[in-house]
Amino acid sequence: MSGVLLLQRARLGWDRLSIYLPVALMFVLALGTWWLVRNAPKPPQAEPPRAPAHEVDYFMRDFSVKNFDATGRLASEMQGDMARHYVDTDTLEVDRMRMRASTPEGRVTIASANRAVSNADGSEVQLFGNAIVIRESLPRSGRDALPRLEFRGEFLQVWVNSERVKSDLPVTLKRGDDVFTADNLDYDNLDQIVQLRGRVRGTFQPAPAGR
Repeated sequence: MSGVLLLQRARLGWDRLSIYLPVALMFVLALGTWWLVRNAPKPPQAEPPRAPAHEVDYFMRDFSVKNFDATGRLASEMQGDMARHYVDTDTLEVDRMRMRASTPEGRVTIASANRAVSNADGSEVQLFGNAIVIRESLPRSGRDALPRLEFRGEFLQVWVNSERVKSDLPVTLKRGDDVFTADNLDYDNLDQIVQLRGRVRGTFQPAPAGR
């Protein structure tokens, strides 16, 4: 009897174990899956794109850059001792810059500076150190000639196409024989407006006799 009783108890215990065995196996599998996920190597994350560095991608020595308009006319020419091109801003930094530009009507503008920064097409130029911009006189049929203009300062910003000169530093303006000084200047040739601000002084020369 004792043998039969032990066998019955063993079967009963096995039946009970078989009820909980699937649950135990599922728990073990879930635990193993969690461990694998936790310890699996993470995929490398893509680095965000970096902005181009402010670095020189090419340079030129004793160079000359010419720009032509749609008709093939030489609109401007820039020369310098050294030029450095920055890829992030697409600008050209020039040492000992000299520039000559002309309008379709034939009025010539000459500029020079110790250092200059120009945009890609040369239509906007910033002049630093001993900056000079000269607009030559232009004869006009049946009217008075446009007077010669000369701008001088430590900083001048020039827009070639819109014929504008601006500075937020002291500047000297010569218009013909008349001389003006100011703390800052905004000259717009197309609108024929000159704005002189700050401490403004002017010296007017008398007009020649007979005019």
